[in-house]
Order: sequence, then structure tokens, then C-alpha cells
Amino acid sequence: MKKIIFPIAIVALLTSCGGNEEEGLSTDIIDNPITATNTSVDEVKLPHFEFVEEVKDFGEITQGEVVSTTFKFKNVGEADLIISSAKASCGCTVPEWPKEPIKPGAESSIDVRFDSNGKKGLQNKTITLVANTKPNTKVIALKGKILAPEAEQSK
Repeated sequence: MKKIIFPIAIVALLTSCGGNEEEGLSTDIIDNPITATNTSVDEVKLPHFEFVEEVKDFGEITQGEVVSTTFKFKNVGEADLIISSAKASCGCTVPEWPKEPIKPGAESSIDVRFDSNGKKGLQNKTITLVANTKPNTKVIALKGKILAPEAEQSK
């Protein structure tokens, strides 16, 4: 008896929650024409990064120095640019990005701090930005050479 009542109860529950009243649902938020996930949208209307420099070279520094730099960019698209995250390839590199939307035509920047403590030789650190652009990721980089103290070089 329980085997028959359970499926009937499920069917009754599913059909009693609104029936065929689909016309009250709005798909506006899903069908937003200016999102990077919509493949039929004109990409020109999407937000788009235009960086002054995508790679910054800090040159030669001594091990233990901290270097800070700024990556300036402009939103050259036709919609607000929203950066949801900025992740560095290493814990020694810390990016700070704008949390508010960047309007079309507006300029902004990403500040990056690199700590060379414990590092030596050539370095290439990347920062991957995730935004409402197409493609939805953009990679910028910081590079340079770290000179180790003389005592460590002779070992």
C-alpha cells in the first residue's frame, strides 16, 4: 500500500504548485543581452579591458624587497565592467582590484604588491582577472630579476 501512496503523493505535490501558470515568470535576468555567457550577443556591447601595459617589468631588485605597481586600464565596451576576482599565481603577489562596476569609457586600475622575500633569479608572476567580459578571464603579469645577497650566491 505504501508503494502506491508515495508516487501518488509526489505527483499530487508537483502538480499542485502552480500548474500551468508560467506566464507570471520573468526571464529578463537570465536573458540579459549584455552578459558574457550569452553567445548570440554582439561582443562590442560587452565590457572590455584595454590595459596601458599587460606586463610590468620591475627590473632587478635585491632579495627581500617589496615592489608595488599599478596596472591602469579602461573599459572600452558598452556595458559596466565588473571584476569578480583577481588571483595571483603565487602567495607572494597580492592584487587589489576595484569592487564597484567600471562604467563604459571609465578608467580604473589594479594595484599589485610583490614580496621578493625567499625568491631569487628571474620571476614571472601572473594575475588572472575574472570579469563579465568575453572571454571571462584576462591575465596580466609582473616580471623581473631578484638578486640574492652575496653570501648566498657563493654557496
